[in-house]
Amino acid sequence: MKAVVQRVLDASLTVDGELISKIGKGYVVFLGVKKGDSKIEADYFIKKLPTLRICEDENGKINKSIVDTNGEILLVSQFTLLANTSHGNRPEFLDAEVPQLANELYEYVLEGLIKQGLSVKKGVFGADMKINQTNDGPFTIILEK
Repeated sequence: MKAVVQRVLDASLTVDGELISKIGKGYVVFLGVKKGDSKIEADYFIKKLPTLRICEDENGKINKSIVDTNGEILLVSQFTLLANTSHGNRPEFLDAEVPQLANELYEYVLEGLIKQGLSVKKGVFGADMKINQTNDGPFTIILEK
């Protein structure tokens, strides 16, 4: 499982021109589910994301978590994070989990974060989503388990 976490001032997600989700200050998390991933990997992200200290404190130091700042999360499923570009110019996605199993783990992470008390919005699994976001910093990290 792999995630790209971007700290944002705001973000919105639309599908076919319809607003699906919108957040204020927080994280946009792009989550890719790899073949063979299970709830063990998902639990890592459920535990890590709320406690990850990548937000600024009152002194401008990167010292606070999303919980500390009452931020929001926009969680977006993104199989393209599992792209293999080592052969040729066209990426292959053989490491990405099949859609049904990937969606189950995506929803499991979503529900786990909500149970942690976070405000979490989501995308539409498998849809052609358009995401507008104002990156803060920019501050982008990659988490992998």
